Amino acid sequence: MESPPSSSPDSAHDELADLVRRFMESIAGFSARLPFLTDHQRLHSIATVVILAVSIAFAWKFLKAPTYRRRRQRQPPDQLPALSDVTSHSRTMVQGPEAFSSAGDSRVQDVVDDFFQPVKLTVPQLVRQKFCEGHKVTCRLLGVVLEETNPDDLQKNVTVRSSVLEVLLEMTKCCDLYLMERILDDESGERVISALNDAGIFTSGGFVSDKVLFCSTENGHVSFVRQLEPDWHIDTNFEIVSQLARFIKYQLHISLTRPDRSASNVFSSTCLEGFIGVPIIANCTSFPAVVFQAHASGFSA
Repeated sequence: MESPPSSSPDSAHDELADLVRRFMESIAGFSARLPFLTDHQRLHSIATVVILAVSIAFAWKFLKAPTYRRRRQRQPPDQLPALSDVTSHSRTMVQGPEAFSSAGDSRVQDVVDDFFQPVKLTVPQLVRQKFCEGHKVTCRLLGVVLEETNPDDLQKNVTVRSSVLEVLLEMTKCCDLYLMERILDDESGERVISALNDAGIFTSGGFVSDKVLFCSTENGHVSFVRQLEPDWHIDTNFEIVSQLARFIKYQLHISLTRPDRSASNVFSSTCLEGFIGVPIIANCTSFPAVVFQAHASGFSA
């Protein structure tokens, strides 16, 4: 008696795996173009449920396929196999499709799991994924780009955060970036410009010092943002973020406390590089801290 062919089910499950792979690639390509965060864990769960449902349907169709049903053939009594052989043969016929179906489901699940393995994107890819090329972005300096968090600190020294430097350099290449801050005197503004220049901000992507804006009040800060009408605004002041929520398409609130979102278009993160997705610890060692101190250049505090 001839055994049932095995190439057909293998081919069917290979086609299913290929279909799953192409389906997941199309979803990933679509989500990568979105300007906001995508919950890959939820997407993974939904995709897994869909794939399992399809696998069950294929398995059911396979079990009912007439190819694997052996027609009973009447044989003479002397040609009938022993009872133990019949029992063993029956078990093989029952276990075969079940084992194959389980293996096929496992193969499809492996395709899904492999697809959702973390992909190590480069910093330029991460920046472009969050801030689409050509979009206008406004960003506060204190607490985001600089280590200092208060305008008073700028009268003593200015420190560019090492962990955000690479991200900032990429943003100058792919975004229409504007940096802004409230200062107490003109000397503080000069210190900021010099620190950014020492960090190499003005030598990459055509970013110029004219795009670093200073004001003396928080209202002036808000006025800058509204006049520029950016696609993204990055700030540490929750009141300013809440005030601008009606006018700006997307905002990123930088805060160590991670407060609740004030609006659907407001995102929060502990730091800019964390929001982008850059490994903070590894990135912190990539660049030394760039410090520009007042006494080093003759400025009075």
